[in-house]
Amino acid sequence: MRVILVGCEYVGTTKLAFAIDDWLGANMGARFSLIHDHWKIPHTSGHPDDSTPEEQKWLLNATPKFKEMHQRHSLYYHARGWDADDVMMIGAAIEDGVYGPMFFGYGGPDHRLDRETVQHQWESTIMKKSEEITLVHVTANSDVIKQRMNDDPHENMVISEGDIERVKSRFAELVDWSTIKNKIVVDNSGSMDDTMADFIANIQPFLTEIDHSRMKERSS
Repeated sequence: MRVILVGCEYVGTTKLAFAIDDWLGANMGARFSLIHDHWKIPHTSGHPDDSTPEEQKWLLNATPKFKEMHQRHSLYYHARGWDADDVMMIGAAIEDGVYGPMFFGYGGPDHRLDRETVQHQWESTIMKKSEEITLVHVTANSDVIKQRMNDDPHENMVISEGDIERVKSRFAELVDWSTIKNKIVVDNSGSMDDTMADFIANIQPFLTEIDHSRMKERSS
C-alpha cells in the first residue's frame, strides 16, 4: 500500500496513519517501515518529531529562504522509496504547498520555486517509481477542528482558529490540482472506527496486487 495523507492541521492525519498501519498489520501481515511526517514547521525531523524546543524556536526564527530550502530538500529526499511495497507519507508536497505560502513566506505564485510547480514536479518523480499511489484527502468539520485545537493544542501549531476555513479550502484546491490519479476523501469528524471504515471502503479499488495477495494469504 502506498498512500499520502493530506489535510488541515487537527483533522487527524497522524492518528489515522497509525490506525492504517495497524490495519495493514492485521490484514496483510506488514507494517510501514516509517511514517513520514515532516512538513509542519517547526516539526520537520524524526519519526516522530524529535526536535528540542530550542531547535524548534531556531527554525521558526529562520529566514523564509532557509525554510524554503530546508523543506524543498526534505521533499526531494522523500521522493525516494516509492517502489517499496508499503509507503506512508503525511503532508508532503501538498502540505508544503499550503503552509509555505500562507505562513512561512515562501512558495507563492510569484516565487521562483512556487509550490504548485514544485508539487507537480515532485509528483512526476514519485509516479515514475509507481503509479499505484493513493492520495487521501482527510477532512473534518470545522467545529470539530476547533474543539480539538482547544482540547489538545499542538506545540508550536501552524494554524489558529481564524485560519481553518481558508486552510481547508487550499488543501481541497491542491488535492484537485494534484496529478496523482488515485484520490479518495475520508471524513474524520467522528470516531476513528468510523473513519477507518470509510477509508477501507474507499481504498479497495486502489489496493495493489501485492496487497490483495497478502490479504488473501492472511485470511486463508
